[in-house]
Amino acid sequence: MVGVTVRRDAFLDQVKERGEYDTLHEAERAARVVLALLGAHLVGQVRARLAARLPEGFALILLNPLQSAEPLSPERFVRATAAWIEGATEQTAAWDVSAVLSTAADAAGDELLKEILLQLPAGYDLLFGRPQPT
Repeated sequence: MVGVTVRRDAFLDQVKERGEYDTLHEAERAARVVLALLGAHLVGQVRARLAARLPEGFALILLNPLQSAEPLSPERFVRATAAWIEGATEQTAAWDVSAVLSTAADAAGDELLKEILLQLPAGYDLLFGRPQPT
């Protein structure tokens, strides 16, 4: 059980550092919203494999996502994030998305990230902080 706590703390510490948040609470709030939105865009084994690499609480959020009627473009994903985080602007939400998704990309590894990006509309590679050659 201790391993889960360490992984969770390490994940949140990385989000906190990348998002330049003052508290772990802010980092956790961003992680919860971004992963809930991301989960609505991923299906099947790709979503399950990413969840398996995330701390348990965040894995459950990814596996029980907010519903999305259609895949959101990267711009709309950022706007949706801003709508779910109290006091957020599109600029701060872009920062939140980048902090969380780049941390998730590290957890996923390159091969799984490629599969994740295949399920998402064009442009998400930038949100994950992993620009792909065109």
